[in-house]
Amino acid sequence: MKKLLKILLSRTSLIALALIAQIGVLILMMVEFSNYFVWFYAFCGVISAVVVLWILNSDLNPAYKLAWNIPILLFPIFGGLFYLWFGRSRNNRKIRRGVKLANQNYRTYLKQDPAILEEITEISLDAGAQVRYLQRYSNCPVYHNSSAVYFPSGEAKFQALVEELKKAEHFIFLEYFIIQEGVMWNTVLEILTQKARQGVDVRVLYDDMGCLFTLPFQYNKKLEKMGIKCCVFNSFVPFLSTLMNNRDHRKIVVIDGHTAFTGGVNLADEYINLTPRFGRWKDSAMKLQGEAVWNFTVMFLSMWGDVRGVTEDFERFRALPEQMETGEGAGGFILPYSDNPLDWEPVGENTFLNLIHRAKKYVYINTPYLILDNEMTTALCIAAKSGVDVRIITPHIPDKKMVYAVTRSNYEVLVKNGVKIYEYTPGFNHAKTVVCDDDYGVVGTINFDYRSFYMHFECAAWLYRCPMIQDMKEEFLSTLLQCQLIPLAECRGLKWRERIGSFVLKIFAPLM
Repeated sequence: MKKLLKILLSRTSLIALALIAQIGVLILMMVEFSNYFVWFYAFCGVISAVVVLWILNSDLNPAYKLAWNIPILLFPIFGGLFYLWFGRSRNNRKIRRGVKLANQNYRTYLKQDPAILEEITEISLDAGAQVRYLQRYSNCPVYHNSSAVYFPSGEAKFQALVEELKKAEHFIFLEYFIIQEGVMWNTVLEILTQKARQGVDVRVLYDDMGCLFTLPFQYNKKLEKMGIKCCVFNSFVPFLSTLMNNRDHRKIVVIDGHTAFTGGVNLADEYINLTPRFGRWKDSAMKLQGEAVWNFTVMFLSMWGDVRGVTEDFERFRALPEQMETGEGAGGFILPYSDNPLDWEPVGENTFLNLIHRAKKYVYINTPYLILDNEMTTALCIAAKSGVDVRIITPHIPDKKMVYAVTRSNYEVLVKNGVKIYEYTPGFNHAKTVVCDDDYGVVGTINFDYRSFYMHFECAAWLYRCPMIQDMKEEFLSTLLQCQLIPLAECRGLKWRERIGSFVLKIFAPLM
């Protein structure tokens, strides 16, 4: 009885009940309005027609326009009203204010050294152009005096993270989409608690939606009692609204201003294969040391200041020159950058497009989801048609069956045009990396899907001629030995029911 009562009174159950109640209210409203059907139908028809015209003439992504116009035209009574309620970008003022504040902080504290920009442009006009784009639209500069180490698994990242956390003397910043109680998080938490007792400034920021089923309600208050400062991004509210779409999908660790981590690995046991749910979990991450860490420090403090409602003195968290030991993997150019969904500039997608368009020999991509818009599909196909070796590794065992179906629905057009797609047969590939021409690499949190490109707060590191890039390439090629190549015949061999289902899912992919 106690267990049943605990389940019924849990946050998840209460949220489900609240959503069901709202759906019930909407159904009752529809039934009531049916008594005035003629007038109501005419009113809704006009609204739907106006909405369709507005969508067609907007600057939205064409796939997004199609995904909304079809249901509006099929269901004119409620289609237009549904879009007005759910489809518009009705981001709350608090998040918009945070983005504006972050951009101000970036412009204030992240200054590009003209000499470094000139140096990279002299080496390569293509690299210089990519840096200028990122510098202008993410407000993040490129650095020369930094090092990067690649981790081909969550286990490797976890081991390195524990070692670096134990060395912290001044501050530790953690920002994650998912934190789950277990071996991985409990190990990290024990270190954080010890460091907090020693006077180290320890801060944790997690996304409420990402941790909805992995952490107890108001877990942040528990951490505060342990001496760890903690904030929750965009707290989940059980209300039918698009305001919950914008999530903090970033994974950032900053230690004393001289060491940082990013990549696809969250703080949960499945990422280090202690609780396998989808076969073997394949992931990636990187450790960054040196001047480029400052970009991640500013990213974190900007988000923290907005969520916490405080004004920080950023400069007191800047590492001193004597602390800037670059360590192994030094060399080349590194540009950590962030992307947000509220500036109408898809920096994450455009950075990938820049690499694909400029590739001359090969482009190797790891992604858990392959849900592409027309721009990305065209870029990949043109690159392959031009003789560039384009290879993509996706999961063989899905974590979300519907998303996996949409991913596979994109295979045929890519394979038909020369893109090689491989599925990681041991399990789920959660890595998010791009390596290109032995010169370029990107490691971060950005998936090849609409959510990462248009809805989430994301981050990554762009690398040029760093030693780590060779490690990324070799690891990608070795992973191919555990993958199966998807032939065109398999893409075309779907049953008619599966094909129709994939067509429908693909159309509505931008809304997922």
